[in-house]
Amino acid sequence: MGVPMSWAARFRLRQYIKASLWIVPMFGLVLGVLLAELALAADRTDWPPSGWHYSATTAGDVLTAIVGAMVALLGFVVTIGVLVVQQATGTLSPRYMRLWYRDRLQKAVLATFTGTFAFAFSLLRSIESDSVPDLGVTLAGVAVAVSLVLLLIYLNRFTHSLRPVAIAELVARMGEHVFTTGAAAIRGAAPRGDATVPAGGDATLPSDGPVMLIRTGQSGAIQAFSTAGLVAEAARHDCVFVVTRLIGDFVPAGTVLVEVHGGTSAPDPDRVTGLVALGAERTIEQDPAFALRILVDIAIRALSPAVNDPTTAVQVVNHVESLLHAVGSARLPGRYVLADRDGHSRLVLPGRDWENYLRLAVCEIRDYGASSVQICRRLRAMLEGLLDTLPPSQHPAVRAELSLLQASIEREFPDAARRAIAQGADRQGIGGQVRPP
Repeated sequence: MGVPMSWAARFRLRQYIKASLWIVPMFGLVLGVLLAELALAADRTDWPPSGWHYSATTAGDVLTAIVGAMVALLGFVVTIGVLVVQQATGTLSPRYMRLWYRDRLQKAVLATFTGTFAFAFSLLRSIESDSVPDLGVTLAGVAVAVSLVLLLIYLNRFTHSLRPVAIAELVARMGEHVFTTGAAAIRGAAPRGDATVPAGGDATLPSDGPVMLIRTGQSGAIQAFSTAGLVAEAARHDCVFVVTRLIGDFVPAGTVLVEVHGGTSAPDPDRVTGLVALGAERTIEQDPAFALRILVDIAIRALSPAVNDPTTAVQVVNHVESLLHAVGSARLPGRYVLADRDGHSRLVLPGRDWENYLRLAVCEIRDYGASSVQICRRLRAMLEGLLDTLPPSQHPAVRAELSLLQASIEREFPDAARRAIAQGADRQGIGGQVRPP
């Protein structure tokens, strides 16, 4: 009997499939061969009309040209991919590549090209002087037309979507989706609004020290937790699991990952660590802060002396603000306690609070853009906008960032006239409606 695959291994497998650029094209290759066999079977029934018949020479030339064209187009798409990698790592953020690899259109284009190649190549072997796959040759021509249309869509998509502001919009939208769906599932474990007490459940957590420490056997960044699996495992042993690390943290081998409190029996460490997925880098599935990390990376890259493009950074701040409004509108207690079906506390997860998100979004952009009038004015407009819309409980952290911004402006702009300009709040950086300090 084989050893069952752990949840973490299945998660890593799903991540590999999503990021892989060869699996979907391989399915296209197999599908092309199968469709070629079906086309040959249909030809044997004399179904195609007489106007669809081709000579053996014409059919061979057409299919040979299609095979060569598909190979050339595959090389062209690969070349575009290499250019995208170079641009993303040079002017955007290397972290964005993890999202770009998952683009479905790119995989559909590659699958169509490989499928058309396999279809045409499979038909070539059936061409004889007295036997021509007429229907197959016609379908191969249709497949080429579809491939060309997809290629044009692909070029249009990446010509327009590789601009920093377009990528910022995409990343911010993904971050908001992860926050409002994935994080909401965890926050839903405490519908009373206090995440340290599951509604209708056991409000008492073990006050004594852990009876067992579960350590990770390998190094890696924490990519995801199986909350349902951890709750079920803790309930099975009548204990409470306390996770010691945040999503996105890098943990060396031997780090204490889970503390076990109470319990009638000792859980299997391998089974517990199999419910926590580790990887070489962070992923966005359960980590909306990773989206902020990518946005900030793009902004500070634009503010570097080598690029010196504060306008792009201002455009990225627009989407940072959108994500912060979504995060700040939710209550973030800093830790979550999940209960089993009987209402007993079983799993304690650490979480990021509002200050963590705000500091991640503002700190580096403020430091790298301290000498830019545009950045100072746009950051002030963003922070004052947060004060206008977010609940009062979130205001202290925002006011603290405003104080740091003011101190930075006073340090970088000793001249009173220039300092007065930098202190204004302008949603366009420069050129918009200014709110006086």
